[in-house]
Amino acid sequence: MGFERSRRGFLGGAAMLAAMLAVPAGAMDPRYTDADGDLTADPPADPKDWLDPDVLIFAYTPVEDPAVYAKVWEGFLKHMEEKTGKQVQFFPVQSNAAQIEAMRAGRLHVAGFNTGSNPLAVNCAGFVPFAMMAAADGSYGYEMEIITYPGSGIEKVEDIKGKKLAFTAPTSNSGYKAPSAMLKAEYGLEAEKDFEPVFSGKHDNSIIGVANKDYPAAAIANSVLQRMLARDVVQPEQIVSLYKSQTFPTTGYGLVYNLKPELAESIRDAFFSFPWEGSALAAEFEKSGEAQFIPIDYKTHWEVVRQVDTAMGVSYDCR
Repeated sequence: MGFERSRRGFLGGAAMLAAMLAVPAGAMDPRYTDADGDLTADPPADPKDWLDPDVLIFAYTPVEDPAVYAKVWEGFLKHMEEKTGKQVQFFPVQSNAAQIEAMRAGRLHVAGFNTGSNPLAVNCAGFVPFAMMAAADGSYGYEMEIITYPGSGIEKVEDIKGKKLAFTAPTSNSGYKAPSAMLKAEYGLEAEKDFEPVFSGKHDNSIIGVANKDYPAAAIANSVLQRMLARDVVQPEQIVSLYKSQTFPTTGYGLVYNLKPELAESIRDAFFSFPWEGSALAAEFEKSGEAQFIPIDYKTHWEVVRQVDTAMGVSYDCR
């Protein structure tokens, strides 16, 4: 990508993994059941509890400017309309918390939740993820990176001590939870004690903030950075990478657990039958290497994320 990279690590050692498994992350909300043990909510057994809305509401994770992504998803949503026979409306959410609450309240039916929000959405809102974007060869994922700008005075991770570090939101895996766990485990650095945490709200805010020298350093998802570099929102020479993690799963796409089964199946079909070639979706996401939707298993694919949550003492108990 043309910008400097240094250390790669996190979650590689047995000691780190053992520490992560020491504390349970939490349990599914009592309103849901999981008889098959796949860690997601089962659909209601009684047909009268099935949801069959006239208009399907879709929301993409609030990673970047919602106005940009309303156009990006337009063709896909038309495809979903054809497959479901329903009108599909794009819902521009402003925060992860608002997105989870909308699904929990029955106002959001289909969504892409960011990596860190998936467990919360699954346990608190009845979200059932079934798809993820991947490259043409089936590979997928992104890395958490800690970035700074040239001349910031931060040459290595240890130099963050005594300075500000921008996170995105507390529910974000790469924007808060993974870097917090890594900084404590590998460098003995804790927020408030060793550095001042600030929250930008979104990955693009953090990246632009570093590029403009508003933040001396930030923890971000490099898939977002790649797309912003491709759109010339920031330039490679404005960014220096201090740390790069192992690969995490990307945004998980799915639906609320209580949709009418036939409708749920047609929504799944819309994802896996979508013609990517020449689409606005392909034009945008090829910048971070993605070219298709692939099936996922939440229990397996999100195991590492749940381990990070355990290390952070995150509870999935719903408030």
